[in-house]
Amino acid sequence: MAGSMRSGRKGRRAMAEMNVVPYIDVMLVLLVIFMVAAPLVAPSIVNLPSVANASPQQQTPPVVVNIEANNQLLVRYKDGDNAYEQRMSSADLLAFLQGRQQSNPEQPVVIAADKTVRYEIVMDVMSDLKAQGVKRVGLLVKQK
Repeated sequence: MAGSMRSGRKGRRAMAEMNVVPYIDVMLVLLVIFMVAAPLVAPSIVNLPSVANASPQQQTPPVVVNIEANNQLLVRYKDGDNAYEQRMSSADLLAFLQGRQQSNPEQPVVIAADKTVRYEIVMDVMSDLKAQGVKRVGLLVKQK
């Protein structure tokens, strides 16, 4: 009789493992709910406060440097209400922009290159502008 009681205790042990199957089910249901609800939320709508005496900031129009397919530089810029367009060499461009940067150091410069122009030429113009001290240089692209 004593032997039968000992063998009965060895066969029955307390289970120390946690059953995670219900938690996985709950997480999958929550995942489905969030996947369905996420496209319905409109995050792009922002209600901005209004200000009575706000003056709009004046931005200076950029100087646009066009690099044409034949590697010639065409510079377009505005002075006041007048728009100008000039063909320049690389040295003339640097001298022109140096004068413009002295009068307006925040003058942006945008490079617009034909897509057949070699990448090296565009990067040479951009590095020359940066070496000249132009703070704001960008590239003009066309949207698809």
